[in-house]
Amino acid sequence: MEVTADVVVIGFGAAGACAAIEAAAAGASVVVLDRFGGGGATALSGGVVYAGGGTRQQVEAGVTDSADAMFSYLRHEVRDAVSPGTLRRFCEDSAKMLAWLEDQGVPFDARVSPFKTSYPTDDYYLYLSGSEDAWPDPAPRGHRTRAKGTSGKAFFTRLAEATRRAGVRIMPQTRAVELVVADGRVTGVRCRTLSGLPRVLHGALSKAGAKPWLYYPPLGKRLFGLAAWLERFSRPLMINAGQGVIIAAGGFIADRALVHENAPAYRGGLALGTPGDDGGGIRLGVGAGGKTARMDKISVWRFITPPSALQRGVLVDAAGQRFGDATLYGAANGGAIVERGGKAWLLIDDEILQVARAQVKTQTAPFQRWQVRYLLGRGMVTAPTIEEAAAKAGVQAPEPFGTPPYSLINVSVRAGFGYPCPMLTLGGLVVDEDTGQVQGVAGLYAAGRSAVGVCSESYVSGLALADCVFSGRRAGQHVAKEARC
Repeated sequence: MEVTADVVVIGFGAAGACAAIEAAAAGASVVVLDRFGGGGATALSGGVVYAGGGTRQQVEAGVTDSADAMFSYLRHEVRDAVSPGTLRRFCEDSAKMLAWLEDQGVPFDARVSPFKTSYPTDDYYLYLSGSEDAWPDPAPRGHRTRAKGTSGKAFFTRLAEATRRAGVRIMPQTRAVELVVADGRVTGVRCRTLSGLPRVLHGALSKAGAKPWLYYPPLGKRLFGLAAWLERFSRPLMINAGQGVIIAAGGFIADRALVHENAPAYRGGLALGTPGDDGGGIRLGVGAGGKTARMDKISVWRFITPPSALQRGVLVDAAGQRFGDATLYGAANGGAIVERGGKAWLLIDDEILQVARAQVKTQTAPFQRWQVRYLLGRGMVTAPTIEEAAAKAGVQAPEPFGTPPYSLINVSVRAGFGYPCPMLTLGGLVVDEDTGQVQGVAGLYAAGRSAVGVCSESYVSGLALADCVFSGRRAGQHVAKEARC
């Protein structure tokens, strides 16, 4: 069986959807394929887009921001992952990017969170989503999709609807197995696709297994294992690409062997993604002649807030030495904890503890509440003196501060089932920063976490999703533009 299109997109998450919409808008016929039902890590995310420089929501909220201020902060996070010119373009186009998402039907809101948090409650949708307040001219740039609970599903649903309105053909339960290269150019994709009852069952199992894969891996792995068994009923499919192929298949956090090979210190955390984040898209690009970079960059999330009172605590390692800064973004502290062998505790005094307990009800979303209760319960030891608290925790006694009694909260990478430590990969295929083309491979593009991009050095909430939109749109625009030249 053969299908022909101008553009083929591998992976139907945020990057793939944005690439498909832009390519279709330029007049190309587009096919998007996805091993599962679409959505990927995007649909499981918080639906936060990092944007600034004067977005409509910032203006409505009375927030003062500029592209220069956004660039000044992000250069500390992004460092040399992309060139200054690309980062500048990302910042200057940021407000327009968010407006483009609104045009696709994605809703945002101007209500600003008045407290520091890792993810706002349903009362707020604009917040300081990184470590902005550690630098000059901080501004809330985390734009959470307006929806109840975690908003990633709503974000992707609206993008998927826009993709269909654009006339894109979407082929779920279809797995890319090889890129076709002819005369030095990628011209198509060899796939395996399901149909009939196996396709229906595969779709139902992968949909049912998505959240358990994150929150209860044994069940998630079993459901996806059954879906993988059904793939034996797939049949070959050849998709010819007249203009080019875009890889937008996510990262590789689900391939623990590949993670260990590239970043052996990062182990024991929660794989933030889906089984589709197994590096398959990256391997396809490498097989066609592409190169990879920053494969050792893993983002480890160890959030201290909410409740916001806990950011007044002090991070200590097993030797009782202070490190890091509890006010910084969770990925910054997560990386520092990994550097100390994955072991860390948050030292707080009685006054901080009492305020934190009082804040639980008003500052936590439902999915955060059980984690916070674990932290302030089983995840914590308390004693009249710091020496006694340290002895209970099995660490050296840190320097005292505040008022007794004292508590040590276990914020290690492996702190326990009640306090998982999410991880995701940031590296991928090296692309031309002006076009998104995989360097050295004609007709092949990459976007999102399959490619090196804006967040490939350091992550703050919303930056990966913003980069998926930025890089996906770039690839979609340029694959169509190349064909017209």
